[in-house]
Formats: sequence, structure tokens, C-alpha cells
Amino acid sequence: MMHLLTSPEAWAALLTLTSLEIVLGIDNVIFLSVIVSRIPEKQAHRARQIGLALALVFRIILLSLLVWLIGLTAPVFSFAGYDFSWRDLILIGGGLFLIAKATHEIHGEVEADDGEGDEKSAGNAFFWVIVQIVIIDIVFSLDSIITAIGMAQDIEIMIAAVVIACLIMYISSGPVSRFVAEHPTTKMLALAFLVLIGVALVADGFQFHIPRGYIYFAIAFSAAVEFFNVLAKRNRRKAGAPSV
Repeated sequence: MMHLLTSPEAWAALLTLTSLEIVLGIDNVIFLSVIVSRIPEKQAHRARQIGLALALVFRIILLSLLVWLIGLTAPVFSFAGYDFSWRDLILIGGGLFLIAKATHEIHGEVEADDGEGDEKSAGNAFFWVIVQIVIIDIVFSLDSIITAIGMAQDIEIMIAAVVIACLIMYISSGPVSRFVAEHPTTKMLALAFLVLIGVALVADGFQFHIPRGYIYFAIAFSAAVEFFNVLAKRNRRKAGAPSV
């Protein structure tokens, strides 16, 4: 352990892996921000805490099961010329879940559905939010940790990178969630991103890799445009001009 603290290579690996884990965690933060927006603020805060704690726990558990995890990438069956592993099946299932969930939420936003027909009580709503967070945490954790295994050899570095990334996700999730809740157009944009991320996960499951850089650039560019839209609306309100 001590030799890692004095190794430039170890610090470089930690920095690189932490940066990558933070980028991969963007998906988690976006999903959390959208999914908790339909429950009361107190419950939303608690759901974010539980969701990010579970994200950290799942990642550390997966890191401790390296041999088993590597085995998940071995083909288990072939179909139509494709070899599918358990990892592929999990990514496909998770991607389809994301697409279905985001599409359902978009429909709810368009139809101005407050979701009361789906959840009988606030307790039920909170429970289903946690269930959905657990499902998507497993998918994102698997993708994240398999990436970590390919980039570092020391489990201490992997765990440190995951912990740092999850802390940053925790710090950023609150402001992101509040911003999404306060700006409906931003929520719609986030839901569209979730559909895009779901498609990317399904594509990964079929061994068709869509470079994440393209996706994150699209997210960053669209978010920047939306930020300027929000800023413009705020300035118009301050100036007393009618909004367009």
C-alpha cells in the first residue's frame, strides 16, 4: 500500500481513472435528477443519498469480485452471429429499461400527468423510485467497474477512484436535481439524454460501441444552449419584457 503513495504511476492512474469514473457517473447523476423530481423534496434528498450510497456499495462489491466480474465478459451463447455474455445481457436490459423509463416520463411531461394514478401514496412513490435507482445503479456500476479493471491493476487505486467519483457525484447531484426540477425544459432535455444513453447501452450489448465522447459532447453542448436559454428568460423577466 505504501509503495502506491510514492509511485508517480499510481497517482497518474488514480487521476486518470477518477476522471473517467466522474464522466461515467454523469449518467447516474442525470438519471437520479430526473427520477427524484416527482417526489417531495425531503424524500428526493433522501432518495439521492440512498441512490448514491448504493452506487458506491455496488461498485466496491463488484471490485471485490474481480474474478467473477471478468467471467461476466465470457460468451454464454450465440445468436444471429453475435456472442452474448452476461455483461452484454445486463447492458441490453439496462438500456431497454432506461429507454422505457425515459419515454414514459416524457409522455407524462407532455400529457401533464402528475403520476398520481401510478403511485397510490408518497410511500409507494418513494419505494418505486428506490427500486428504479437500484436497477440502474447495477447497470452503471457494472459498466463503470469493467472500465476500471481495464485501466488499473491495483484494487486500492480502483476503490479510491470510485470513492472520489461517488463523492463528487453526491456533491453535484443536489444542485443538478434542483436545477432540473426548477426548469421543465431542462428536465425534458435530461430525459432525451437518458434515451440516448439507453440506446448506447443496448448498442454496447450488441458489441456496437458508440464512443462516449460523442454522447457527452452532445450532452455538454445541449446543456450549454439550455443554460443560455434559462439565463435569457431570467434576464427578460428582470427587465419586465414579455417572455417568448
